[in-house]
Amino acid sequence: MAKPIVLVVMDGVGKGDGGSGDAVAVAKTPTLDHLLATCPHTWLKAHGTAVGLPTDDDMGNSEVGHNALGCGQVYSQGAKLVAESIENGTLYQSEAWKDLIANANAGHALHFMGLLSDGNVHSNIAHLIALLHKAKAQGVRKVYCHILLDGRDVPATSALEYVGQLEDTLSALREPGYDYAIASGGGRMQITMDRYEANWAMVEAGWHTHVQGLGRQFPSAKAAIETYRAETGCIDQDLPAFVVARDGAPVATIANGDSVILFNFRGDRALEISQAFDQKCFDKFDRGDFTGVKFAGMLQYDGDLKIPEHYLVQPPVIKNTLTETLCAAGIHEYALSETQKYGHVTYFWNGNRSGKVDEALEVYQEIPSDVIPFEQAPAMKSKEITEAMVEAMASGKFQFLRCNYPNGDMVGHTGVMEAVVTAMECVDSGVKAILDAADRYGYTVLVTADHGNADQMTETKKGKTSVRTAHSLNPVPFIIYDQDRVWSIKDGAFGLANVAPTVVTMLGLTAPDCWEQSMV
Repeated sequence: MAKPIVLVVMDGVGKGDGGSGDAVAVAKTPTLDHLLATCPHTWLKAHGTAVGLPTDDDMGNSEVGHNALGCGQVYSQGAKLVAESIENGTLYQSEAWKDLIANANAGHALHFMGLLSDGNVHSNIAHLIALLHKAKAQGVRKVYCHILLDGRDVPATSALEYVGQLEDTLSALREPGYDYAIASGGGRMQITMDRYEANWAMVEAGWHTHVQGLGRQFPSAKAAIETYRAETGCIDQDLPAFVVARDGAPVATIANGDSVILFNFRGDRALEISQAFDQKCFDKFDRGDFTGVKFAGMLQYDGDLKIPEHYLVQPPVIKNTLTETLCAAGIHEYALSETQKYGHVTYFWNGNRSGKVDEALEVYQEIPSDVIPFEQAPAMKSKEITEAMVEAMASGKFQFLRCNYPNGDMVGHTGVMEAVVTAMECVDSGVKAILDAADRYGYTVLVTADHGNADQMTETKKGKTSVRTAHSLNPVPFIIYDQDRVWSIKDGAFGLANVAPTVVTMLGLTAPDCWEQSMV
C-alpha cells in the first residue's frame, strides 16, 4: 500500500519579494529553507480565477482556498457568485428578497449590515450599492446601513474612501419621503464579526450598536472615523463602535419587525450575528426586548445547520470532494487545527458541508484558541497542533492527515511585523517536528498554504510605505517531503485545486474525471 500522507497548510504563507516587508523571509525558518532547497516543489496560484473569484485582482482567502484544496475543482465563489446573481437578476427573484422588500413596503425599515470595502473576501461595496438602488426602485422608503470598517482585506486606513462612496450613493437616493442613511458602525475586529464562537462579546457589542443604538454618538460616520483615529491612532479594523445621531437620537435602530440583510457573502464571520437575529432560542447574550425581524444573509453561511434560514443567493453545490473520494476508498482521515481555522480543515475542506462523510473513517480534532489579540501571543496553538499531529501519526490509524497552522494569516492581519516574524518561526518549528515524525513512522509530508499574507506586510503607494494587513496575491508553496522516494513534479502552471488530485495519485487511487490534473 502507498505510504500515508500528512498535508500541512501554513495558513497565510506565500512567496514574497524577500525584502524587509516579507515576514516569511525575515523570519528564521531553517526547516522551510531546507525543504525549498532540497525537495521537489512548485508554486501554486491561490487567488483570483484559480479559486473561483472574478478576476486575478481578487485576493484569495482561507474559505475559497480550502474549498479548492479539498475538492480538486474550481467553483464560482463569493464575489463572483453574488455578482452573477445580481447581474442576471436571480437575486431579486429570490423569495427572501421579495419577502423582505414586501415587509419594508408595508411600513418597516430595511437595514443593510456588512463589511464596507471592495476587498472581495467577505463582501463588496458594489453589491451593497446595487441592492440599495434596487430597493429604491422598488419603493422602499426607509433604508439604513450598519457598516463594519475593514482595513484588513484592503489598506489599513482606507475606510473614508468607502464611506465616501456609500454616502454619495445614499445622498443620490434620498428625496422627500425617502430616508437613506448610515446608522451605525465600527471596526470589524471590535464588533459583530467574530467567528468560530471565539469571542461572543464582539457580537454582543455589535448588537448593542446596530440593534439598540447604544454607544458614542456622532453626526456622521466620517466624523466618527476621524475622531477615533485622532484619539486612538487605531487602524480601521480596530476602531470602536459608533452610532450616527440626529438631534441627539440614533438615526435608526433595528426595530422588531424590520427587514435586515447581511450583505457579507463569506460565512465564517457572518454565522454568529446571523444566529443572533435568526434563532428564537438564543442564549449567547441578552438581546433585550428583541422579538424578531425579517432576516436574510447574502448566502446561507452553513447549509447543514441552516444558518440563516433565508438567503438571497444560492451557494455553489460542491460535489466530488477529496473526502468523499477517500472515504469511498476506505481511507481513514484525520483533520486538525485550533478554533480559528478548525472550520477550514473540516467544513470548507468538505465543500461547505458540516459533519463527516463517514463517521467510521474520519476523526476531527479542534484545539480551542485563546481569546487574546494575536500579536500578543503569536505562537497561537502551534505547539499543541504539532503535538496532536505527531500523536496521530504515531497511532498509525490514518492514511491521510491534514492540519492548519493559522499563525501566518491571523497574526499577519495584525500588521505587527515583529509578531508575524515570531509566528513564522513557531510554524517552522512545528513543521520540523512533523517531518521528524514522518521519518520515524513512515509518512510522506506535503507542505502548502491557502493564500499569502505574512509574505507581504508592507505596501508602497505614491512613494509612501505603509503597513499591509490584507492577504497577498503571491503564489504559495507546494513541497513534497519523502525520505524514501524522490517524487517528480510536472511542469506547468498549477493552483490549489491541483492538490487533491495529487494526493489521490500519490495514494494510488483514481481521481474523479471532473478534477484538475495531478502534479505528479
